[in-house]
Order: sequence, then C-alpha cells, then structure tokens
Amino acid sequence: MTTDLTQVDPAKLRIELYPTEVLRMKANPVAVDTGVDESLLAVAHRMVDLMRGAQGIGLAAPQVGLPVRLFVAHVPTDPEAEPDPSGLPISTDEPQAFFNPVITEYSKDLEPYDEGCLSLPGITGEVNRPSTVTMRAIDIEGNEVELKATGLLARCWQHEIDHLDGVLILDKMTQMSRLKNRARIKSMEKAAKR
Repeated sequence: MTTDLTQVDPAKLRIELYPTEVLRMKANPVAVDTGVDESLLAVAHRMVDLMRGAQGIGLAAPQVGLPVRLFVAHVPTDPEAEPDPSGLPISTDEPQAFFNPVITEYSKDLEPYDEGCLSLPGITGEVNRPSTVTMRAIDIEGNEVELKATGLLARCWQHEIDHLDGVLILDKMTQMSRLKNRARIKSMEKAAKR
C-alpha cells in the first residue's frame, strides 16, 4: 500500500514530539512510480526547512506526522574532520531527500555514538550502530540510487530509516543511557497525557 501526499499542506507540518503515536507506526511506501511530483517535493522542502530550523542533520516523515517512507538529511562537512580512509562519504554538500529507502548492507562492526533526536528534545544517549551502510532509495529527481556511506552520514541514514519503522533511539540506547534519561522520558510521557 502506498500513500498519496497530494492532500498534505506542507506549511502546516511541524515536528512531532515523543510519545506521539505516529512515531511508533511503520511507514507506508511513497507513490513514486510515475516520478517525484510537486506535492512530494513540497513536503521534502518543508522537512528540510524544519530540520534546519531545529538544527538537526536528519528528519523522517513520521516526525512531521506523515506515516510515509521519506527522510531528509544534511550532514554538513566538518572542515576539521579528516576524510575517511575508505574514500566513502561522511557528509553531504547539500540537503538530500530519499523516498522508500532501504539499507541493503551493513558493516559488521558496531560503533558507539551519543545520538539525539528532534522528536526527543533534551535527550541523548549512546547507540551502537554499524559504521558503514549501503542504501537503496529513490532520490529527489525520481532516480533509483544505491549509495554507500560511513561515519556520521551512515549513522544519520540508519537513524532516519529506524523512524520509518517506528523505532526510536530509546529502543537502541545502551542501558546506562536509558537510566540517565528515564526522568526526562517520563516527563514527556506525562506532559502528553495532559
């Protein structure tokens, strides 16, 4: 089943906060059989604006209330960072949008990193993820692409695709990080019930 975004008003999209139900839903594929239309482009551009406004590096459609398989990402180049010895990208020059993304290959290693999430403001925790991934998706021009990345860019893609499957960093944090954030999580859950 695919989802049609032609009825969505991008101007009304806002970042949803935990524990909003849509954050736990498995997202539906986006209809891109005939290409990426104006409604999809408008939603992707609005998501980029929201991501930038919140000073994030990625944003998935469920985070703006849309249960569809779309995410945007922009991991800016750190002028002080060394290029990865593998030659794989670790950053992007411009924001990118991906429709119906799937990770097709993961490296076997796991690297810890302190992750945050725009839907969980004030919460960060250590998450172990493969350092390198290969992703297949439809890009903003409607082309099927297969891309490989490492470092923060690979982590960003994994984080956003988790959102498309209803998975949050809360589910992947180390035990110590969960304990550290327990009070803040409870506070967000309590605030949502009011």
